[in-house]
Amino acid sequence: MDKRALRSLVAVVISVTVAAAVSWAGSQHGVWVDGAPLFALCGMLSFGINWLVFIPAYIWQTERFFDLTGSLTYLTVVAVALAMTLGGDPRSLLLAGMVSVWAVRLGSFLFRRIRRDGHDGRFDELKPSFPRFLLTWTLQALWVLLTVSGALAAMTAMRIEPLGWVAAVGVVIWLAGFGIEVTADRQKARFRRDAANDGQFITTGLWAWSRHPNYFGEILLWVGVAVVALPALRGWQHVTLISPVFVYLLLTRISGVPLLEARAEARWGELPKYQAYRNATPSLVPRPPRN
Repeated sequence: MDKRALRSLVAVVISVTVAAAVSWAGSQHGVWVDGAPLFALCGMLSFGINWLVFIPAYIWQTERFFDLTGSLTYLTVVAVALAMTLGGDPRSLLLAGMVSVWAVRLGSFLFRRIRRDGHDGRFDELKPSFPRFLLTWTLQALWVLLTVSGALAAMTAMRIEPLGWVAAVGVVIWLAGFGIEVTADRQKARFRRDAANDGQFITTGLWAWSRHPNYFGEILLWVGVAVVALPALRGWQHVTLISPVFVYLLLTRISGVPLLEARAEARWGELPKYQAYRNATPSLVPRPPRN
């Protein structure tokens, strides 16, 4: 076994350990079902779904259903949480709706994109390796659990808090983030459909304000989810507020911005136009373009 495969297996173990720690924290002051904390059961469900789909994906060497599986995991987890708590709490319904709308929109967008492109280049080197490909599905399960953890802790909490002004602020933040992400994705998709832009990079619309406005929108909407969930959390449940922090670190330090920036630099790095765009445009937080 080579070093990369061994590191991948270690990362799988670490991912499961982190998930177990967050599940313990999120389960405090939460409801139990048949002798087990509901939050932890939802966490196990997240990993179970992704590992189950990984098996045929590895056998047939395909990443076609990776993003779709992520969205379905979100929907399944929040649906189970609602069903097991009878779903009567207005905060739970609101949080479930926020997560579900985002998951359906992003999942369908990414699935259409991979159907159009035929493949996702990020997986080309990973698919042949069982440990490395397994790690991607494990990280997706952890991604689902950590991002939804704040909402899930509030949805499974024993104590019900009425909605108030804090929830209203969270909804406004979520709407702003969701709107930015959707708009940025549509602008880029429209840009790519134009044959005249083949091989070019987008510098218009929100992409003139930020090199990654879609990621900024995603981080912002998860901040909104955390704000809505906050009043219902108690004690160790506050650990689940790691959700927007995790999304930020994931997108800016691990799988999002670094990968795309490296690809862009390799493709357009020698072009003066790209260097000018890179120097004048923030990487994440939007700023009006300089004239």
